[in-house]
Amino acid sequence: MARTNSARKADLLEAAQRAMAAHGAGVRLNQVAQHAGLTSGAVLYHYPDLQELLVDANRAGMERFYDERVRAIHGVTDPARRLVVTITSGLPIDEEDEEVRLLCALGGEAARNTVYAVLLTSLYDRQVAMYQSILESGADQGVFALAGDALTIARNLVALEDAYGYRIMAGHPTLDTRACAELILGYARLATNHPLPTEA
Repeated sequence: MARTNSARKADLLEAAQRAMAAHGAGVRLNQVAQHAGLTSGAVLYHYPDLQELLVDANRAGMERFYDERVRAIHGVTDPARRLVVTITSGLPIDEEDEEVRLLCALGGEAARNTVYAVLLTSLYDRQVAMYQSILESGADQGVFALAGDALTIARNLVALEDAYGYRIMAGHPTLDTRACAELILGYARLATNHPLPTEA
């Protein structure tokens, strides 16, 4: 059965993500085509502008670190559990995590590419707002006794995710995903005055 246009575009987004993870954010059309198993002309048929394809691929890759996390805590009423789930889902799976490698490549290119810089800034701001909402909700319910303002704590949590994420991707011998999650949770416990059990 022939692939639908939307299915082919979804395949191209995945191929572009793989190509950027392998070759960096400055990936070329022929490299994307190779990862897609298509000719360059076939790629351009669906995406006449390579830059548009790369931007769409980056947006799709970022979904995991915001949209999927929001869905994961939807319906969870306990602020402590919401916070633990959010923290533990914000790190690379391991040093081979392709979606995080994509974000690393994007970060390296952001200084030269305004569109990539805007995408990364938007992701950061949404992640901060996600954490801030959880923290403020927990404080309003009397579950958290915040050690500072929610915005600052939220920014620090996202910064810790980014920093430890890089250490995981670099293959640090003692900082795997579990260890890094526990380190971030350690800060969150101090910031919220809550024990935040990791099994949540």
